Amino acid sequence: MRRLAFVFGTMFIASAIASAQWTMENSTTTADLRGIHSIGGGIAWASGTNGTVIRTEDGGYMWQSCSMPPGAEHLDFRGIQAFDANTAIVMSSGKGDLSRLYKTTDGCHTWKLIFTNPDPDGFWDAVKFDEKKFGMVLGDPVAGQFTVFITLNAGDHWTRQKAGGLEADSSGSGIFAASNSSLVMTTMLAHRFFVTGGKAGALFFECHGDLEVGGQPERVDCLRDANPIPIGKKTDPSGAFSLGLNSGVFVAVGGDYQKPEEATGTAAYTHDGGKTWQPATTRPHGYRSAVAYDPATKTWITVGPNGTDISTDDGRNWHPVHPNPALHEPADADRNWNALSLPFVVGPHGRLAKLNESALKP
Repeated sequence: MRRLAFVFGTMFIASAIASAQWTMENSTTTADLRGIHSIGGGIAWASGTNGTVIRTEDGGYMWQSCSMPPGAEHLDFRGIQAFDANTAIVMSSGKGDLSRLYKTTDGCHTWKLIFTNPDPDGFWDAVKFDEKKFGMVLGDPVAGQFTVFITLNAGDHWTRQKAGGLEADSSGSGIFAASNSSLVMTTMLAHRFFVTGGKAGALFFECHGDLEVGGQPERVDCLRDANPIPIGKKTDPSGAFSLGLNSGVFVAVGGDYQKPEEATGTAAYTHDGGKTWQPATTRPHGYRSAVAYDPATKTWITVGPNGTDISTDDGRNWHPVHPNPALHEPADADRNWNALSLPFVVGPHGRLAKLNESALKP
């Protein structure tokens, strides 16, 4: 969604967790970081404003600055998908041809422009891959439909999907490009899920379609959740910003990014595949832009401008991380965040940190 700004508010006093959940790291950049993708084995890539891409191969001990993709000086890289230490695809968000995909296969020494938004009024919000070959780009409505492109060959060729169920009014519905996490994809494009916001309210979409042996997709259909997600209000800056999935449980977070301290309608969950959504009983204590599940501690984590919250009961109840870090920790160690890919979190002005799992223990 085009209009996205963050206002940093005052801290809340809550929870009994003793130390900061995040250990700050040196990102080597002052760019606003919006994209982060950790693939394990110590490898992670991050992206942000002014064509910025960084990566680590040693679990965050050292972050390396990448060469800038050609013509990307003024691009805002909101999403990044990594495949190994040498290969990644980064997505910029912006109107029309300011939405682009670049790919590197040599550890970000060089980049190739692989796809540019063909819609002058379009705006890309998320990019996701399942393995190296199967990927999807999701964007705001164009010509009465949410924008969906898929690739079956690692991004070399993209095909627009005109599936049933993607109908939307561009003046009332949109997708938020806050953290590249409005989209969840599983098993070679067979199932894709995304959440929306805006004046039409927060909605949940499921797209499904199998791949034929020959590699060509069958007809893809999308189903809009009949019951709106109880997140945010029916306004342009409000709705569901991020979607997570673990063992059949979906958790969505969001709110109103122009009112980051407002805790009303900031999280919801569903245990029946999205048919019915329940609002969190105890909500995150403000607008949240990203959510993720940490299997090591069986904990859901959500972040935003004014703090970090956790849930250990699949999104029913959320508890804020303690706002009083130890003496050796920055005063804002658990706040001012944009996006998650555990164990890493990123934010404005080059903020980057790694999960301190001991902080999740009572």
